[in-house]
Amino acid sequence: MSFVSKISKPRLSLVQIINMSMGFLGIQMAFGLQNGNASRILANFGADVHQLSWFWLVAPITGLIVQPIVGYLGDHTWSKRWGRRKPYFLIGSVLCALGLVFLPNSASVTSFIGANVLLLAVLFLALMDASVNISMEPFRALVGDMLPKEQGTLGFGVQTILIGIGAVVGSALPSWLTALGVSNTAPEGFVPDNVIYSFYVGALILLLTIIYTVVTTKEYAPEILKGFSEGKEAISTKPRFRDIFKDFANIPAVMWKLGAVQFFSWFALFTMWVFTTSAIATHHFGLNPSDTSSETFSRAGDFVGKLFGMYNLFAIPFAFLMIPLAQKLGKKQTHALALLCGGIGLMLMYVIRDTGYLWLSMLAIGFAWASILAMPYAMLIESIPQHKMGIYMGIFNFFIVIPQIINGIIGGPVVKTIFHNYAIYYLVVAGVLMIIGAICVLLIRFPAEKSH
Repeated sequence: MSFVSKISKPRLSLVQIINMSMGFLGIQMAFGLQNGNASRILANFGADVHQLSWFWLVAPITGLIVQPIVGYLGDHTWSKRWGRRKPYFLIGSVLCALGLVFLPNSASVTSFIGANVLLLAVLFLALMDASVNISMEPFRALVGDMLPKEQGTLGFGVQTILIGIGAVVGSALPSWLTALGVSNTAPEGFVPDNVIYSFYVGALILLLTIIYTVVTTKEYAPEILKGFSEGKEAISTKPRFRDIFKDFANIPAVMWKLGAVQFFSWFALFTMWVFTTSAIATHHFGLNPSDTSSETFSRAGDFVGKLFGMYNLFAIPFAFLMIPLAQKLGKKQTHALALLCGGIGLMLMYVIRDTGYLWLSMLAIGFAWASILAMPYAMLIESIPQHKMGIYMGIFNFFIVIPQIINGIIGGPVVKTIFHNYAIYYLVVAGVLMIIGAICVLLIRFPAEKSH
């Protein structure tokens, strides 16, 4: 009988982990700009409040399609010069930068080509979303490729910190530019200059950070991965798309269980991203839901950008705390606690009428956001075969985008018919759902727990 000796992947230094995750800063800056301003931009172009969730369907639908395909292709890609995941970083970042430039300028582009401005804006939003998904999925898979499992929580924690920094800058940019004298108002049907210039800055930083990761990170070749104890077979460079359906049929049981948690978490997050601007404008600034062109609405939009920057800022220290918390309490207990806090934070947005205290909501949501970006993945990679890291990370995205799609379809009608376009009440519903997600994660039994 012969034995094949295999070694574990070497532990990477903190600098190496930061280098391979740096592109996430640029991606999340683009994502932060989109989250904080897309509803405002679409409203500037004539979208009604109850229509916003339908337009936001673009993001989860593109994620549903793009991420599994990119993940599968990444698993079956190898180039000595470009590696496995890096080609997708680069392609996605270039396309996303184009979306960032053109989305806030849709009205100007329309004047040249004669298209419907709202339709054109949605198309540019789709370009951004598809591109972000092309870039984002390989970064998740790269952690599984490069790090031993015991460094998984650290790897996703570093990504969360960089995501937080990028989102803080992206969310705050319009307000910063306003403070520097850039106009935050525009004629009806156009986007203010502070938003437009923010998107330009976001495009530049996205490209620079992605290039930094591409230059500083060297991926393991298939034959090297095969030699590690985590690797079960070499990476095939002959992909067969029908295998995606076979992999889907063999989803690990833990993924299904985590999927229920993700459903409630991301349904709540989608609600927050889409409806917070309208909720704040009506509940805290006293506007009528149909008033989207006034200076007060612009101030409400800038304020929401600051709020979104706050929860991302608070997520940074929580990302540092998650590692010792997970070691002391356990990963699922830490995630449950974070989701509980996030749910309470969402409901507090209704209770707190003084905008000066809404930072308390953002503090609680920041804890949940930090955990959502790291803990489910840290729990998942322990159950994913090494050679299928990309495809299963892509499939796991189903449990993120499906609740957003459902919410996108029903959210607008619910806000219109039940809450009469006062979206603050829908944020309370989102808080309840996030607390249900906290309960779901506590009910999961992982294989390691069953063995005790």
